Amino acid sequence: MSPDSLAPGSVRSAASLNEQIRALWLRAGGTLSAQEREEYELLVVKWAAAIRGEITEAA
Repeated sequence: MSPDSLAPGSVRSAASLNEQIRALWLRAGGTLSAQEREEYELLVVKWAAAIRGEITEAA
């Protein structure tokens, strides 16, 4: 998956994003290329936002 496929404002659950992060690391074999690093950083930012949203909803 490329970072471009993660549309701005798209809503994903934290669990779904976590699965994508894990899959990225597995595909990369533990060492990220520059492009994979960008994808990883974007996924982590989206995951953190999803976590905050889930905590807010639970409160």
